[in-house]
Amino acid sequence: MGKKHKPTKSEWAEIRGSLVHGQGMFATKDIPEETSIIEYLGERIDKEESNRRGHALFDESQSTGGAQVYLFTLDDDWDLDGNFDWNTARLVNHSCEPNCEAQIDEDLRIWLVALRDISQGDELSFNYGFDLEDYQKHPCRCGSDKCVGYIVGEDYWPKLRKKLKKKKAKAEKKAAKQREKLRALSASE
Repeated sequence: MGKKHKPTKSEWAEIRGSLVHGQGMFATKDIPEETSIIEYLGERIDKEESNRRGHALFDESQSTGGAQVYLFTLDDDWDLDGNFDWNTARLVNHSCEPNCEAQIDEDLRIWLVALRDISQGDELSFNYGFDLEDYQKHPCRCGSDKCVGYIVGEDYWPKLRKKLKKKKAKAEKKAAKQREKLRALSASE
């Protein structure tokens, strides 16, 4: 994509500072349910290139601890890479209790659409729908009452809760063993 693009704008929202992740998009006026708020733009790429970029971002995250992923699956053949400064829709943050969802139209264009009425000043959010692979590398800071602690799709929540419960039980068991060792050491002194 060699040509210069102007940052995308929406009559419904603007970029502001966000407690969730530095920057976010906020409603500039009341937004009715089912309103198409902003198009998620980027470069349409085939699956091979998408995988290459995804793996490169994963490698970057392994070495630097941070890499944002803006890849969207469009269909069986195409994905959209929205990792461009001019794609302001990429700044809509994840939430476990989102007020928007990404919808793909018949032309394979992605729109962020209001799931319910959104009040002026509210931060826009959608569920990024990540899978469970590497979930620990994607902690969630949405702050909603429904937050599961990690950025994963709602379909994965039951499995994630089981994993977290097992992990907690294992940590508690390990801590109990360590306390028992300390007691035994103290008693033998």
